[in-house]
Parts: sequence; structure tokens; C-alpha cells
Amino acid sequence: MLTPQHRLAILLHEGIKGTSGKTGLALLRFSQAEIVAVIDKQSAGESLTKLTGIPRNIPIVASLQEALTYNPNVLAIGIAPSGGALPPEWIAEVKQAIKAGISIANGLHTKVAPEAETDLQPGQWIWDMRQEPPGLSIGAARARTLNCRRVLTVGTDMSVGKMSTSIELNGASHRRGLQSKFLATGQAGLMIAGDGIALDAVRVDFAAGAVEQMVMRYGSDFDILYIEGQGSLLHPGSTATLPLLRGSQATHLVLVHRAGQLHVKNNPHVLIPPLSAVIQLYEAVAGAAGALEPARVVAVALNTHHLDEQAATASIAQTQQETGLPCIDPVRFGADVILDAIVKE
Repeated sequence: MLTPQHRLAILLHEGIKGTSGKTGLALLRFSQAEIVAVIDKQSAGESLTKLTGIPRNIPIVASLQEALTYNPNVLAIGIAPSGGALPPEWIAEVKQAIKAGISIANGLHTKVAPEAETDLQPGQWIWDMRQEPPGLSIGAARARTLNCRRVLTVGTDMSVGKMSTSIELNGASHRRGLQSKFLATGQAGLMIAGDGIALDAVRVDFAAGAVEQMVMRYGSDFDILYIEGQGSLLHPGSTATLPLLRGSQATHLVLVHRAGQLHVKNNPHVLIPPLSAVIQLYEAVAGAAGALEPARVVAVALNTHHLDEQAATASIAQTQQETGLPCIDPVRFGADVILDAIVKE
């Protein structure tokens, strides 16, 4: 886990203004670590707050060499380029960090440790987090025996804010004195929470079992588990949502949607149906025609990051009217509206 004692530099080349920086931006928003520099040659010298809306006064530098002047002790790879492999010039910066005694937090499919472990100094580490957990079996719907609430975020697309919604809900629960835990299932969530599973590193036959194993590990110790959603049942390339539904045996679902989005990203031929129809889909799949326990969508988390406040408020009101469910942007306005719906159920 990245703690407040860590001084973090985030490798985020072309991720602030581009589309591959989801992990780094999540760390900037939610990590407990002290972030001392962001490395992005494209945005060097600009204001992080103006570019991202994240209120953190952190310098953006062009290279690892410049970041070293801020004395980081961990380099987090915060970008996920298409195909999951870093370009050679960025790999060179990772190797430079290792030679400088800096630990590496790597969420990419490509492993860093096999090539660099012999170069590590005492106390230095490489965390290749996309690893399959040991001792897996296939799912067996055992989580339905737990008494805790199991809240799964589900989406109309990938990268719409499922992790952020789960983290905001966990924070709101803690502020109310509720015993809750955020369960990470992706690379950014793992860096923030410190434990969980990298679901996309698990063989598909064991994916539901991996989720079930994680939920069973914590289900008796907490009143509410917030399970980080992945993918979407609407996305033609997504395989993660179904094992999350099956493995968690969710008691509550929160639908996450980007305001105004009409089709699945990069797939304009795959239209997003009316949210009321998407809600019916998720509830039907969760209950498996009565074979499994039903789970209701209790609220909508609306991503309004791209809208001004007036437009965001109007979009939230429109979505609430359309679905008949509580709706809010939990990052922008807090998650209490959604938490109220979860606790009330």
C-alpha cells in the first residue's frame, strides 16, 4: 500500500491531456501518499489543478531526471497505453528510477521485476500488482451467506467512475461511523487501497472465484463492502462485470454513467440504451432469473466532470426524473445521497 510516508512521483506522460492517464489521475485524487511530482512531458510547467480540476499544488515536470530533484522514493506508473506496454523511452525512465534506488509501483500487464530485481538496493521494492491470487477455485455463490451489505458499482461503459464512486461511498460511510471497506479490483484501486485483486490478471474460469474469495475474506468483519466495479455489460470487449456480479453476490448495485454519453467509447455503433433499460438489465443478470438472490440498483452515480456546475445540476435532476432513483455526482457533490439509499434498503 502507498502510505503517507511514501514520496511519490507519478509517470504520466500524455496522460493528463490524453486518454491513458486514468490510474495516475486516480492516485492524484485519492492516494494517501505524498505526491511530490507528476512526470508528463506534454504538460510540463502547467497547472495541475487547471488541467484536471484536482486541487493539489504538485509540479508537472518533463522527465524523471527533473522529478528526482523533489526526492521521491516511489515511482508509480500511472499510464496505461493501448496494449499495456510502455514505449522504450518511458521504460528507460523506469530503469533510471530503479538505478536511483526508487521503488516501483507497476499496474501494467508487463512485469518490471523479472528484469530488475537483481538491481534492487536494501529496502527498495518492485510491486507488479497484476498477479493472480493463489488458491483459487471456481465461484460457488458463497457470498450470499454473508450478513453484510455488498455494494457493487456497475457502469454503462468502462472508465466512467466506478472506482471513484466506490471510494467516495466508503469515505462517506466512515464519516458516519459505519464499518465499511473498499475492495479494489483494478490497478489504481490496488495502489490506493493496498489490497484486493487485479481481476484482469485472473484466468476467466476463476474470475468469479477470485472475487468470491476476496469478499468472503472480509465479509464477516464489516457491515458494508464496496466492491470496485469493472467494465460494463454493454461493452462488447468487457468480460469483468459478470464475475463481479457472481462472485460478490451483490445486495445493492449503483449504476455509474457519464452524463450525456450516448454510445460506448470507441464503439459508436454500440448505443447506450435508456438508463431505465440498463437498470433492468443489471438487475435481471444479478438475479439470474431467480437462481440467485436479487440485487436492486438503488441509485445512479452521474459523472459530470466535463460539465459546468449549472449543467451538472440540471443533468442530475433529469437523470433522477428519468430513472426514479436518487442521483448525484459523488466526486463533485459527495456520496451521501447514494449512501442514504443503501442504508435505507
